[in-house]
Amino acid sequence: MLNIVLFQPEIPANTGNIGRTCVATNTRLHLIEPLGFRLNEKEVKRAGMDYWEHLDVTRYINYEDFLAKNPGAKIWMATTKAKHVYTEVEFGPDDYIMFGKESAGIPEEILVENEETCIRIPMLPKIRSLNLSNSVSIVLYEALRQQNFANMQMTGELHHLQWKE
Repeated sequence: MLNIVLFQPEIPANTGNIGRTCVATNTRLHLIEPLGFRLNEKEVKRAGMDYWEHLDVTRYINYEDFLAKNPGAKIWMATTKAKHVYTEVEFGPDDYIMFGKESAGIPEEILVENEETCIRIPMLPKIRSLNLSNSVSIVLYEALRQQNFANMQMTGELHHLQWKE
């Protein structure tokens, strides 16, 4: 099962949206504190809709706690500063993909220790970064695509009619 890690997320709606995406893709969510909000805030619940109760989520008091509880984890670090583009790497089925807080990203002290697993989403230089929940979706779905969308619904169904054969 893939894992999304949020390092000190600040905006509840982003975390709610990411939680909903994790439920839809059977992905674990890991939250590294401090959080910029309380998990019971209505913004988190609203963004996550009624799916939040189905979310596999774990909280950690800090980055060291996360590392100690996930020894040997392959961690990809999404950052605008990386040399590698996210489509150039091979994601494993149990990999972790870490994203930093909205205002500052992953601290550079962590990034320099993990240079070979830092990845970025290409974008024009006039913008600093993409929205956190959008970035998670982009990279997560590439990782899922590389796993052939294992155990996911591959066709859509209409509610009232049927597709022509």
